[in-house]
Order: sequence, then C-alpha cells, then structure tokens
Amino acid sequence: MSTASKLSNQVALVTGASKGIGAAIAKDLAKAGAAVAVNYASSKAGADKIVAEITQAGGKAIAVQGDVAKPEDVTRLVAETVAAFGKIDILVNNAGVYEFAPLEVITPDHFHRQFNINVLGLLLTTQEAVKHFPASGGSVVNISSTITALKLPATAAYTGTKAAVDAITSVLAKELAPRQIRVNSINPGIVETEGTHSGGIIGTDFANKAIADTPLGRIGQPDDVAKVVTFIASPDAGWVTGEVIRVSGGVG
Repeated sequence: MSTASKLSNQVALVTGASKGIGAAIAKDLAKAGAAVAVNYASSKAGADKIVAEITQAGGKAIAVQGDVAKPEDVTRLVAETVAAFGKIDILVNNAGVYEFAPLEVITPDHFHRQFNINVLGLLLTTQEAVKHFPASGGSVVNISSTITALKLPATAAYTGTKAAVDAITSVLAKELAPRQIRVNSINPGIVETEGTHSGGIIGTDFANKAIADTPLGRIGQPDDVAKVVTFIASPDAGWVTGEVIRVSGGVG
C-alpha cells in the first residue's frame, strides 16, 4: 500500500491544528490520503494556511473553528466535519495548553484552564466524534507528553493533565474496543514549534539540557510526531490499542 493511499477514503479531525505538531499531523494525514478537518480555536489565518497547503498538494481539507472546552463548539465542530465529509474515521486530540507554575502560585484559573482544554476537551470531542465513526471502527489518537515520565518541578497541573490523558486512553481503548475503535496515546518529547519559540523555550538552558538528556541528541520536529500519528491511525496499526507510545528521541 503506498503512503498516498494508506488513508484513502478516510476522514480525520485534528484539533488544535493551525500550527505546530497539530498542523504537521493534519498535513501528514492528508498526504496519506485522508480528508482532514483542521480545527483551530483562534488562529483562522493559521488554519487557512494549512488547508491551502493541503489542497495545493492535491488533498482535501477544511478549517473549522471551535474551542474544545465548550460543548456547543464541539458539537458544531463535529457537525461541520461530518457535513463536509460525511463521517469521521480518525480523531486526533491534539489541542492543548501548557503553563508552568510552582506549587505556591497555582490558582484555580491555572488549574481549570489546562484541565478544561487538555482533559475535558479531549473527552467532549471524543464523545461527540465517535458517534459518527463507521460500523467498521476507527482510530482515536491522543497527544500527551513525556512530561509524565520526567515529572519536572513547577509542572504539577500540566503534568497532571497529561497523566490523565494517558489514563483516559487506557480506559477508552477497552470501552470502545467492541466498536473496533482503537485508542492510543502519543507522548512527544520537546519539539521545535512556533509555541516553543514564542514561549521563549528554544535556546534556553532548559531546552539545551533537554537536548543533552536526549539519547538521540536533537530536539524533535513536528514531522517526527506526525509520521507516528499517521502510522497509528492507519490500518498498519490495526492491532494496536491502549498503548502509550513515546516519540522523544529516547527520553523518559
């Protein structure tokens, strides 16, 4: 099976896909033949750019706005995807936020913002999307983080969200298995994205130490993660479910 046809006639919804890892995932799924709904919360220009890149390469894509932490947005996001493409076969729960803070400055807002998007958003989107999966099943891929293995100081809330994602993945893999819906979690290491640049992480002592601690000796690129997601979403991984897969250059 060629790469271009691996996901032919498949429909993928990728949340948080206007930039970074999500954008790379959307483009790689489209390259493999899937029609892709590119979700964004606020960056319409970013999502439109990804859609243009996909369509110019001969693929099919639409941009759909929606905040995954809001049930009404999730309902509309899924409805627009199904209206455009007729079904959903692949859901990639990539939308997420991170904000580091030591224990003494954690606030309810700090906690709820991260848990509402990273955990509740994942549950709401999965709940709505699987209603439109075909009888033959499909694939849900949750983007977590190797932070769950590193357990770094000042990341209690964020690490908590990603540990929840991995636990939820294990539960839903069993719960949705009778419907032949596979559920897996991808745990990336540090990846060079617009976010890590704008957040001032690239080039810092933290980033340099992360690279030094990475057995393969380099920072990750969005495509490093995207290619693994495409594999997990494809029939090639047809007997893989409930797994937590690190894509981290050996970290964790």
